Amino acid sequence: MDMPVSLSLQNLPIKEPKPKDWNLIIKHHAKLKNDHAILSTYTQMESLGVAPDNTSLPLVLKACARLSAVERGKGIHSSIRNTGLMKDVRIGTALVDFYCKGGLIDDAVEVFDEMRERDLVLWNALIHGYVRCCCYKEAISLFMQMQNEGLKPNSRTVVALLSACREVSELRSGQEIHGYALRNGLFDLDAHVGTALIGFYLRFDIKTTRLTFDSMVVRNIISWNAIITGYVEIGEYLMALKLFVQMLVDGVKFDYVSMLVVIQACAGIGSIELGKQIHEMAIKNSYSDDLFIVNALLNMYSECGCFELSRKLFEFVSSRDVALWNSMISACTEYGFYEEAFSLFSKMRMEGIREDERTIVIMLSVCEDLADGLRNGKSLHALARKSGMKMDASLANTLLSMYAEFNCVESIQKVFAEMKYSDVISWNTLIRALACNGLQDEAWKIFGVMRESDTKPNSHTIISILATCEDETCINIVRAIHGFVIKHGIEADLSLNTALTDMYMNCGDEAAARTLFEGCPSRDVISWNALIASYIKNNEIGKAQLLFNRMISEVNPNSVTIINILSSCTQLASLPLGQCLHAYANRRQFSFGFDLSLANAFISMYARSGSMQNAEKMFKILPKRNVISWNALITGYSMHGHGHDAIHAFLQMLEDGFRPNGATFVAVLSACRHSGLIEMGLQLFHTMVRDFKISPELVHYGCVVDLLGRAGRLDEGREFIESMPVEADASVWRALLNACRLHSATKLAGTIFEKLVELEPMNAGNYVLISNIYAAAGLWMEVRLIRTRLREKGLEKPPGVSWIVVQSQVHCFVAGDTSHLQSDVIYASLNSLSSLIKESGYIPDLQLVLCDEEG
Repeated sequence: MDMPVSLSLQNLPIKEPKPKDWNLIIKHHAKLKNDHAILSTYTQMESLGVAPDNTSLPLVLKACARLSAVERGKGIHSSIRNTGLMKDVRIGTALVDFYCKGGLIDDAVEVFDEMRERDLVLWNALIHGYVRCCCYKEAISLFMQMQNEGLKPNSRTVVALLSACREVSELRSGQEIHGYALRNGLFDLDAHVGTALIGFYLRFDIKTTRLTFDSMVVRNIISWNAIITGYVEIGEYLMALKLFVQMLVDGVKFDYVSMLVVIQACAGIGSIELGKQIHEMAIKNSYSDDLFIVNALLNMYSECGCFELSRKLFEFVSSRDVALWNSMISACTEYGFYEEAFSLFSKMRMEGIREDERTIVIMLSVCEDLADGLRNGKSLHALARKSGMKMDASLANTLLSMYAEFNCVESIQKVFAEMKYSDVISWNTLIRALACNGLQDEAWKIFGVMRESDTKPNSHTIISILATCEDETCINIVRAIHGFVIKHGIEADLSLNTALTDMYMNCGDEAAARTLFEGCPSRDVISWNALIASYIKNNEIGKAQLLFNRMISEVNPNSVTIINILSSCTQLASLPLGQCLHAYANRRQFSFGFDLSLANAFISMYARSGSMQNAEKMFKILPKRNVISWNALITGYSMHGHGHDAIHAFLQMLEDGFRPNGATFVAVLSACRHSGLIEMGLQLFHTMVRDFKISPELVHYGCVVDLLGRAGRLDEGREFIESMPVEADASVWRALLNACRLHSATKLAGTIFEKLVELEPMNAGNYVLISNIYAAAGLWMEVRLIRTRLREKGLEKPPGVSWIVVQSQVHCFVAGDTSHLQSDVIYASLNSLSSLIKESGYIPDLQLVLCDEEG
């Protein structure tokens, strides 16, 4: 039965479609939004020589535009160029629209100019095209030309013009268009006009934007999304959420854009509970499978401090795109889970998800915090090359920044040379890297090249080039740079003002620094901190503290301020001032749990000021600790000769899972040498190298030499120095010379002294030290020779200074000082104390007293 039916169908006559039928087929495909079918049908028409009509050809051109089939569209235009179809305004409009959407604005203008008949739709097509191609001024100019030809703008014209005015910040023109829309009823009748006005006013003023929104008679979801997004963008997250609630009350159904913006608002206010409610709404409304929504939720949980919820959400999603992987990896890096970040990166690649530029940028940002970060960074760089990633500004600048962190100047120069389009950030990074690595001439050369390029220096460029100035010898260069800023009208923003102030202080021109500081109308906490830090660096503690007292009446100090002032307390060993700062920080509700740097600074201050009890108390109340916290505690024990406590803390640190660094071993080795734990110290040094793979620095070698010296193993100490893989500096040799003083090894002392003279020919302290070693051994001829050499070189050892802080005032003393106003009372008290201790049976040991004066 099947065969006859089949045969009968094959034998039926098939009619050839008429031209009208072909055009109907194209219109049918257009209704189904099947662009590929439209172009396929048109190709068949061409092969049969069937011409399109003025209703179907615009549909074909629209399909070309949507499929980005630029060459196909150009071919169609070429085929009808000399036909009557080009006189039809609908076809002309379709061609203008096609060329504009393809970014070929010149071709669109050419078609427009050739059209004799121009209606409003055609004008709108070119105006919208100009806006789409970022030719905003041309769009406004064309609108004026349109008005001159007597055409009246409609809502579509207004929407395009408002976009153009927004982009070129033409407030007055936009307000005039607003007035036109009100007078002609466009604002009240078309929600798109109101939405465009919201977008326009958001560029200038949120209050006017809100008034515009409130006066809208017709609103749609796009209008609501626009105003809510506007509040989120300026950081008014609470108002954005209130508007979202009002939208729901008004019965407007939200869409996925609303969801995205509201999730961002929840993250902005840090409300995890509200975030969870929005998450539930997303699930109920079937948005939980939308990867954009999931991505936003993951970021929201991460920003609200709920990393575990981010991780659970990520693991729950079965189909993940690269954007979601990037967000999860980024969350790991923000929480310091660097190993997990690399593990996720590897897992992503194993699952066949191809990394993109953002993945590499995120992973590169981790490298500076890793022990083998440079190796990882180079591997990522190689992967980016292998994957054929374009060296765009974002990726290239991240690579430049990574290499700058590791001072790899050559790599920075190579990356910069490979960049097709370098922006101001690229130039600034290169200049700063050269300046910070002692290549001042190269930095100035690149600065000169930059000035000749299309990229103009900004305030950060000046900050980068200022890094070439090191000390007071560069004062004229600093003044010249300052003059360059003024001459070229570079905005002296807060960052630049602070950098110039800091540099003037470093170069010894306090007057210029204070003039800049006092002349800055909007000083922020960073400006104050920089000047306070400069005074502390220059050992002007009194001025730093006076400035701090003035600061707290103008701006609220932050943790950096407190840390800076604490360092001055540490230098002066001023426990009362440190305690006052601790009380101030508590009153201001500084969170020691979240700001470990501040907590660690207090531990160091208490330890160095002699209050180990308070240092221990501070350490114990910390909800979380890092290696710096442990180092501060161990250093405190070391300073006070509590060697066993230092060792115990070190072992506890290891037990708690913390990995010691070089500073940890400096602290624990110092504790061993101060407490006579010789063998323990040597064992720890070998543990550092063998087990923790930490390369010793000169300070570690110095500790070992001191340990051996205190044990009287002087020859072993010298052999150790000579076997070091790096050349010993003066501090290492001086440690051995001090040991010679302890053990009266005058012969070895003389050899070491000559080595010290080679390394530090102008250090008078070395001469005084060897002189006293000879004096203690009764070698007075050698003493006289050393003193003669000291005089011939014109050297003089500066006297040691002692100080005490009483009621916030620092009192300084040198040996034999009688300059203090109360010196008589002070010496009377000292004599009384000396008498009391002698009566108690104390006999002073004068063997190791240094004789700085001849006698």
